[in-house]
Amino acid sequence: QVQLVESGGGLVQAGGSLRLSCAASERILAYVMGWFRQAPGKEREFVAAISRSGTPYTADSVKGRFTISRDNAKNTVYLQMNSLKPEDTAVYYCAVKDGTSRYSEMNDYKYWGQGTQVTVPS
Repeated sequence: QVQLVESGGGLVQAGGSLRLSCAASERILAYVMGWFRQAPGKEREFVAAISRSGTPYTADSVKGRFTISRDNAKNTVYLQMNSLKPEDTAVYYCAVKDGTSRYSEMNDYKYWGQGTQVTVPS
């Protein structure tokens, strides 16, 4: 079982930036890595994913502002978040999956972290 630990969340003013990290307990080379978020009272939603070869996939709501990357040597995936908005406020979760498609399908992801809170006051 892969254990995932997210870090880097916090409170940031609108327009600011944060970088989230997700450290895995084992090698991530064989996995697709994804980021999801869940705002209060809302369903969990896809944010971004990165394939085993490093191809990024990003939700339209964050495209151009968020960038996902991975460092296989460190078993870590990152989410660089720029130009943050109040609607980005949520708990952000890291997850891993097998396969090479359905990157935005939450139910395809096997292992999940505990999440890290990101708050952008309005």
